[in-house]
Amino acid sequence: MPDGYTGADLFTDALESYGVDYVFGNPGTTELPIMDAIGESELEYRLGLHEDIAVGMAGGYAQRRRYHAHHDDSITPVGVANLHIAPGLAHGLGNLYAAKIAGAPLVVTAGNHSTDFRHEEPILSGDLVDMAEQFCKWSDEVLDVAALPTMLRRAFRVAMTPPTGPVFLGLPLDVMMSETDAEPERLGPIPNAGSGDPAQLERAADLLAEADDPVLVVGDHVARSGADAVAAAVELAEATGARVHGEILSCEVDFPTDHEQWVSYLPTNEDLAAMLMDTDTICFAGVSTNTTLTRHEEALVDDDTTCIHLSDDSWQVGKNQPADAAVIGDPGLVMQGITERVQRKLSDEVVADRLEEVADVKEMVEAKMAGYGEGDGDDPRSSKAELVDAMERVAGDAAIVDEGVTSKYAMLTRWDLAPEQYISNKGGGLGYGLPAAVGAAVAEEQRDDPRDVVGFIGDGSYQYYPHSIYSAARYDLDLTVVISDNRNYRILKDNTLAIMGGDEDDYEFVGMDFDPAVDLVKNAESHGARAERVETPDEIEGTLEDALAREGPDVLDVLVHD
Repeated sequence: MPDGYTGADLFTDALESYGVDYVFGNPGTTELPIMDAIGESELEYRLGLHEDIAVGMAGGYAQRRRYHAHHDDSITPVGVANLHIAPGLAHGLGNLYAAKIAGAPLVVTAGNHSTDFRHEEPILSGDLVDMAEQFCKWSDEVLDVAALPTMLRRAFRVAMTPPTGPVFLGLPLDVMMSETDAEPERLGPIPNAGSGDPAQLERAADLLAEADDPVLVVGDHVARSGADAVAAAVELAEATGARVHGEILSCEVDFPTDHEQWVSYLPTNEDLAAMLMDTDTICFAGVSTNTTLTRHEEALVDDDTTCIHLSDDSWQVGKNQPADAAVIGDPGLVMQGITERVQRKLSDEVVADRLEEVADVKEMVEAKMAGYGEGDGDDPRSSKAELVDAMERVAGDAAIVDEGVTSKYAMLTRWDLAPEQYISNKGGGLGYGLPAAVGAAVAEEQRDDPRDVVGFIGDGSYQYYPHSIYSAARYDLDLTVVISDNRNYRILKDNTLAIMGGDEDDYEFVGMDFDPAVDLVKNAESHGARAERVETPDEIEGTLEDALAREGPDVLDVLVHD
């Protein structure tokens, strides 16, 4: 056992100096020096029973903590996860992917074999850097303890610099046990993405002023930039009289959904999405995933549509549509700059005429979406619409972590969600939402006035990592999980019909039903939570009220029909 100050000690000291409070993980032999150093530090370890749970918890923690940091500069909104060598990192890749697509600022580390032992190809060997690289902004390995301070500082800066996202560092056993007299390097301030090219700001303002029917499509980079960016989107919409939509697969609240110019989230349906983007001018603000789930037959945006792109991520600018104006910068600052310019170019009369057109489109869209999630009325189980409506009445101000999949759109179309209230699984791979809800509960626990955290999870998603609940129970987190339980992979059945055509009676739907059903109540109880099955709509409100009133984790298995 080393007597002096080691790489593992430096690692934990650096985390503390950077404002880290928690390390999420699942330990192994190559991580033992780090585990020992954590035990001697002020850091708190949060155990996940699977590495992907640990990464998902860190991701949900980082996404919630980022909202807190928008109002408190002293907060470092980074989730830290420590995994176990090659198989452990492989286990964590699903939610590392989810964190990448969500832009969650993570520093993910994994132990590795000593550098002078790998030629023997010992058990658990693998190329960690290559494995993680496609899902990270930066992936590397610390091969000498002398490089550790700089590489840790770099990792945190890369994770937090816009566009935010995960980084990976391999930490070999011998490097962590090596003695050193080095100290953590100061982190320094993290810059925003800037205010944008003035010439492109002027160009964007001209195009919006000249438009006949401008549309503003807001994406999740807006919410990631802060509440001020969401407010800037409102100011831009009001200054231009634009109709506002959320990008396809929006997973944060990028515009207040109770605003009169907000119309809808763009659906994944090709025809509907194309219809709503059938206009002469579109401003894509902070957009990344604005496309359908599978190949679309026709272009979603007409080739002659004037397109304005603005983002803190240069890769997204002009990616899927040509950019007639292109602005790279912080979405909020860029929209402020465009608003200042466009206000000088538009009369009140033009804006008023545009708002009349917005109102007409909004009325049409609301009529089309009015029955979303209601399903057939003969089933005694709750419809998805009834479940969402009951949740909004009881928990209207709660922080929502959503992986309801086919229940998601009932929530998005029926609940007036506020900025900083909602995160969802932008990556699409199941198994992020439940661990992320646990991580979000950890983040809320740090606030003086914590919000209730509600995980809204489909039964298929829940069964990926039901043992996430163990972590919530182990640390006595105040978390309520509502399972939207239709006992099948409904999304796959819907996609079968969309891709292959026909009616449900034409298909066997192999592997898509949970028959026999899993007893999710007993499962949750076995992991330490209180749990209850809710079989009819009139039970939902009272059961949810009781769960929210209690401390600790509760799981409500709510039966719903398709």
